[in-house]
Amino acid sequence: MKLEHIERLATLGLQSGRDYSHIREIKPIRGGSINEAFYVRTDDAEYFMKFHKNAPKDFFKSEAIGLRLLKETNTVSVPNYLAYSDQEGQSFLLLEWIEGTKTEDTEAILGRKMAELHKCFGRMHGFRNDTYIGLLPQPNKLMPNWLQYFREYRLGSQMKQGIENGVIKGARLRKLEKLLEQLDKWVPTFVEPSHLHGDFYSGNWIVGPAGEPFIVDPSFFYGDRQVDIAFSELFGGFSKQFYEAYNEVFPLRDDYEDVKPLYQLYYLLAHLNLFGETYGKQVDDIINRYVTL
Repeated sequence: MKLEHIERLATLGLQSGRDYSHIREIKPIRGGSINEAFYVRTDDAEYFMKFHKNAPKDFFKSEAIGLRLLKETNTVSVPNYLAYSDQEGQSFLLLEWIEGTKTEDTEAILGRKMAELHKCFGRMHGFRNDTYIGLLPQPNKLMPNWLQYFREYRLGSQMKQGIENGVIKGARLRKLEKLLEQLDKWVPTFVEPSHLHGDFYSGNWIVGPAGEPFIVDPSFFYGDRQVDIAFSELFGGFSKQFYEAYNEVFPLRDDYEDVKPLYQLYYLLAHLNLFGETYGKQVDDIINRYVTL
């Protein structure tokens, strides 16, 4: 994308966020596989800008709402956003620039603050708006029953997409359907609906000033807090200090090891739908742990 177009969008975003100072620098930077990313520097401040030329409906609005709801808990730090747009060809999200050096306490601080976040509860599970996991649509609804929400709107929605994509069929489909029928053996019906990051892997937190951890790129919803922790373990990257600090503030329940693979299954199904059969064996291994035909 031409920098002139990005600069025009950045100017709109900056003015919306009441930074009317002159743009001194814009340059492309690494920022993940989904969006183009840019560093923006004005006379007054520095910013991080995401751009996607073909973003789906309400893509950046969804992220902005999630950032706001996380910030309102006054627990874990999140970047402030100045502006967003979901207009075709002009979709962007403009956030404050976060940069710092990790200290020996950073991951312990992250663990404690994630635990404090999870002590903030909504009235029901799910969310009022449809959201995204990566670029995959994530249908949502507010429901009092966690088991029903997780079965229908998390595992069930990924199963439907997998059928449409041709990656869930045959024995995999039959076993997954059986697992959903028997899900009540392992997934609780009623748990407190915590505020969740929703896409909490090691690439979605960064270090800010004084070693303060910031979480980024949420896929926000209300649900069982153990979902965030289960996903954090799936691909690794978190230290022992993180988990120890979390458990000091809000110990995991006794059922965590039993339910963890099922919560990880949601993310593996999403990866199967996004990236194909690379994730097929991990999906099958979890399904086979719980059901046989």
